[in-house]
Amino acid sequence: MRLALAQLDPVAGDVAANERAALSAVADAASGGADVVALPELWDVGYFAFDRYADAAESLAGERLGRIADAAADHDVAVLAGTVVEDLAASAADGLGVPATSGYANASVLFDSSGAHRLVYRKHHLFGYDSAEADLLVPGERLDTADVGGFTVAATTCYDLRFPELYRELLDRGVTLVLVPSAWPYPRVEHWRTLARARAVENLWYLGAVNGAGDQRDSTLLGRSTVYDPWGTPVATTDDDPDIVFADLDPGRVADVRTSFPAIDDRRT
Repeated sequence: MRLALAQLDPVAGDVAANERAALSAVADAASGGADVVALPELWDVGYFAFDRYADAAESLAGERLGRIADAAADHDVAVLAGTVVEDLAASAADGLGVPATSGYANASVLFDSSGAHRLVYRKHHLFGYDSAEADLLVPGERLDTADVGGFTVAATTCYDLRFPELYRELLDRGVTLVLVPSAWPYPRVEHWRTLARARAVENLWYLGAVNGAGDQRDSTLLGRSTVYDPWGTPVATTDDDPDIVFADLDPGRVADVRTSFPAIDDRRT
């Protein structure tokens, strides 16, 4: 399976421009042979545009994600639509089974190559330090998985990387590939590298960490989107400029690594 991480440079608050960039990235990734494309966290409004969250919020069955679903089908590629600001009341009205009927969530949706919903993930751990996220959003509860390209796929989001118990739950659900849309800023470069790599090493799976790039309000996203293999080896990465990172993943490699180094079998719960 060829995975593409679309490292975008969202313009804070400019939802229309950001959508055009996301759709263009999906097309470019598909042209590069991608089977799955992942977008970064809050590619729609920009993570640090806290004052625009309410204006940007839509149902997960809304028009913006509908156009991403259409692009997935048009280009015959699965798309993890990074994260967007979800209007929970609107999603409830559309019958999507949300855990609350009001407020907003930081939500990911995985569309398959026909444009169908396969997975929804709402960020579990909301960032409270020097951020309004925890005040503005409702944390998620569900952990979905989806079978794509020979992998059992799950999604988490950015700050979740600091909470390894979440990833152990995914391990117990048979996950072999985790996609992590993020908006990770400077100066925490080593945290970004170390935490993402550690989540791959300790669970012996592939992990694709797709970050944003560029300036957003008073912060700068550090990019460095990276795919790690089940040994924790970076197999594809980039710097802090907008880019698309491609990596060819082998579903059998997860089983091979877990057989040759069966550390998971020694786990005590």
